[in-house]
Amino acid sequence: MKPADVCIAVLVAVIWGLAFVASRVALNEFSPELMTTLRFAIAAVPCLFVRRPDVSWPLLIAISFTLFLGQFLAQSIAIAQGVPVGLTSVIVQSQALFTIGFAALLFAELPTRMQTIGIAIATVGLLMICGTVGYDFSVGAFAVLMISPVSFAVGNLLLRRAQDVRMFDLFAWLCLTAAVPLFALTLVSNGPQPTWHALTQMSLTGLVCMLGLGGISTSIAYWLWGRLLRDYTAAQVVPFALLVPFVGSAASSVAFGETFGPLRLAGMVTVVGGIAVMLLSKRAKTLPKIA
Repeated sequence: MKPADVCIAVLVAVIWGLAFVASRVALNEFSPELMTTLRFAIAAVPCLFVRRPDVSWPLLIAISFTLFLGQFLAQSIAIAQGVPVGLTSVIVQSQALFTIGFAALLFAELPTRMQTIGIAIATVGLLMICGTVGYDFSVGAFAVLMISPVSFAVGNLLLRRAQDVRMFDLFAWLCLTAAVPLFALTLVSNGPQPTWHALTQMSLTGLVCMLGLGGISTSIAYWLWGRLLRDYTAAQVVPFALLVPFVGSAASSVAFGETFGPLRLAGMVTVVGGIAVMLLSKRAKTLPKIA
């Protein structure tokens, strides 16, 4: 990769890591539903200037509801229910484990031996983290958080079907497709008056967080990531995502004083190590499909 593109990949990872901290701050003012709605509403602004990509509505909705709505709403709810930000950033990246697993089940893409070892390592790490559940957050909050990487993984596989489209246009319309039902969900779950009050009483800190989450972390960062994946192989680009949990954990430690007990820290390191083995191994083999 060109040095400039390496810098872009690192920058995207840093942005995504800091986004977890911004989410925690924004949740002091907004409900999880409203925060996620605002995130995608801001990121959907380019839809005013770009046409809908040549992707069917059912596929567009399916990708949006998994890659965006499901992933980020589950994250927001879990953080609001007390799951630490640094731990959240690690759990979300376990999507690599589920992506490879689902690809094997649905598309007969058998993982390589190294990917299988990586899956086993990451699974052990998740089990270690499960051993810490109940101390500072509930089992229910952890269960909600696990929806995020699973939804992320399903969205990754669905995204394959959106071929030959401009990434910027696609992600803008994916955000719009997520924002509309999220707004309806916010009105139903929070009520129109509390929603209006939260919007009109938004602080400068809340506004900055939402502009960062919607305009930078979602719109710009995903667009840059899509360009990198267009210009380079996934094996060259995707490993940079390993920086996200480290940035998220370090930023959370500085911003909120988040600490990690020995078992949780060992579990987090083990999960990231397993993900590294998966991402840095050779591509999975695909079995011939039976008609």
